[in-house]
Amino acid sequence: MAARRISSLLSRSLSSSLPFSVRPKGYSTAAALENPIIPNVEIKHTQLLINGEFVDAASGKTFPTYDPRTGEVIAHVAEGDAQDINLAVAAARKAFDEGPWPKMTAYERARIILRFADLVEQHSEELAALETWNNGKTFQQASKAELPMFVRKFHYYAGWADKIHGLTVPADGPYHVQTLHEPIGVAGQIIPWNFPLIMFAWKVGPALACGNTIVLKTAEQTPLTALYVGKLFHEAGLPPGVLNIVSGYGPSAGAALASHMDVDKIAFTGSTETGKTVLELAAKSNLKPATLELGGKSPFIVCEDADVDKAVELAHFALFFNQGQCCCAGSRTYVHESVYDEFVEKATQRAKRRTVGDPFKSGIEQGPQIDTEQFQKVLRYLKSGMESNAKLECGGDRLGSKGFFIQPTVFSNVQDDMLIAQDEIFGPVQSILKFKDLDEVIQRANTTKYGLAAGVFTQNLNTANTLSRALRAGTVWVNCFDVFDAAIPFGGYKMSGIGREKSVYSLNNYLQVKAVVTPLKNPAWL
Repeated sequence: MAARRISSLLSRSLSSSLPFSVRPKGYSTAAALENPIIPNVEIKHTQLLINGEFVDAASGKTFPTYDPRTGEVIAHVAEGDAQDINLAVAAARKAFDEGPWPKMTAYERARIILRFADLVEQHSEELAALETWNNGKTFQQASKAELPMFVRKFHYYAGWADKIHGLTVPADGPYHVQTLHEPIGVAGQIIPWNFPLIMFAWKVGPALACGNTIVLKTAEQTPLTALYVGKLFHEAGLPPGVLNIVSGYGPSAGAALASHMDVDKIAFTGSTETGKTVLELAAKSNLKPATLELGGKSPFIVCEDADVDKAVELAHFALFFNQGQCCCAGSRTYVHESVYDEFVEKATQRAKRRTVGDPFKSGIEQGPQIDTEQFQKVLRYLKSGMESNAKLECGGDRLGSKGFFIQPTVFSNVQDDMLIAQDEIFGPVQSILKFKDLDEVIQRANTTKYGLAAGVFTQNLNTANTLSRALRAGTVWVNCFDVFDAAIPFGGYKMSGIGREKSVYSLNNYLQVKAVVTPLKNPAWL
């Protein structure tokens, strides 16, 4: 998977026989979902995973989790709340303070993580089907890109487990000084719904490699695959209490985890507004450190020397990938005025060709939005774009009458002060803006509260270097987009977050540094 784009992985097995096609706005749409494929997947785990056992919520409550293709219930899942968080944290605390995990050799921890990765590979088709069913992403994306990426990340972190070490420090005096890099303790982790398995890997992988124990809260929309792989971790030999998984809602389970006095660190991926709440709860409780991977409104800049056909395809992928439900989506497409009209025409035609429908069917590029809340939010932004006099080139409405499908939408003549150019829509809505020169586009691209990522498309090395240095974003992709290699750090500037996920940098989130100073009685040899 190293340094390969998700798009290249997905393009290899696309069928030329497409079961459903998107046509220009104005035609009479057929249903976006006809005869939905019912996956042959058994829902094995719907309880909470606490101290190595699946248990009901303390309250006995459950909540439904839905198929976004139809809005129908897939299963009822245990609804954890503060009582369950207390039980999970107590199990994690005991496993850290008394259990074998942090005392185990790093090599043995690595072996357990590798055995887990092997088990995931053995169950990858089933997991991909479950991810598609619960999330709405295409089965091809889940099976061909995300499951291999999930396994690769655990291989990566297993490799780090026995390579975490401190330093010997020269001191100004007769002292032997060494630093120890120690696990931080009980890590609370809250993951989002757009990439349930990938976000599980980003959080759990480094925490376990460093020797921590975990309480992980899943997104209420997508709890099923995390519970499944939690079971596989215990089959691989993970001791009880090391990884605890609680499904539930943010205001109850999530808030209880972020504010818990016995949690030593909190990690959260989600919206900027919720991230503020998580940070506040962490500070008010025990000043636990927080890693926050939050929202974005990433610019994708197409320069005047660009190959327009290639730029259109990459910009399309940068925005529409995963139904547009991607925090780093290239959702502000800035195009130089000399190629603007050509780009808009070709981008519109590409969006009209985008295939939307049942994500289990061959050739489908876009499934439904995750749920009715996100679906309605995207529709409101579509209305806002039209009311603000952006030019609707295609799309602009729901697709079909069942499920949460949105027409791939392109707006041109978008201005920086429009809501569709400022807010994180998290949907299949491309906003195309015109610019004249580099100084102008740098200023406009940086005039945002976000700073998660950016894309640059140019054949000029000086232009690429200038934009890469000038853009205030945690990742700048040059002539590519969404390269998520395990070794590449990911995180944001400004209100896009605090800290970095993936890579060696992510280990810092789960370690603390201890200095050990010992006097030397006979320092004459120094």
